[in-house]
Amino acid sequence: MIMMLAGLALFLGAHVFTTRREARASLIGRIGEGPYKGLFAAVSTLGLVLTAYGFAAWRAEGPVQIWDPPVAMRHIALLLMLIASIAMAAAFVPSHIRAWLKHPMLVSVKIWALAHLLANGDAASMTLFLLVLAWAVYDRIAVKRRGAPLPVAPAGWGGDAIAVIAGLVLYAALAFLFHPYVVGVPVMG
Repeated sequence: MIMMLAGLALFLGAHVFTTRREARASLIGRIGEGPYKGLFAAVSTLGLVLTAYGFAAWRAEGPVQIWDPPVAMRHIALLLMLIASIAMAAAFVPSHIRAWLKHPMLVSVKIWALAHLLANGDAASMTLFLLVLAWAVYDRIAVKRRGAPLPVAPAGWGGDAIAVIAGLVLYAALAFLFHPYVVGVPVMG
């Protein structure tokens, strides 16, 4: 548990720091943009690795079961993850989806966290996914407050087709490769 919480503190802390625009600008002014990006990437990566290992260790210990999700929640989670995967892909492609969602990566993270909250009832999962969901909500509010420019829909629909296809590929990779072989929990048949 401690390792996961330390990892989340590093990962989410680094991301919350980016929303503190004056502090961020001050740090970049002192060390330069390149070193700042390197430091951000290093802290975020370390946080992500500690979170993953800590989560796996906590789950292996058999955390307290807070609630027992009905089987239907797993099916809902699978559908939500399809939407989250398409939203994540849309973050990288100019499209109507990206313009409609405004901040598709944050939408994807929120849907991912919600889907996993619905399908998992143990303390480790509830802690991880609630904290990530809370951060994503906070970050969306911070982005809106600073008035970041919103994406504009392109003239054609090619970007939408690319986002959907890339989202389907991401979904398949997560469901059939990542989840069973990395997480150790098969989610398909």
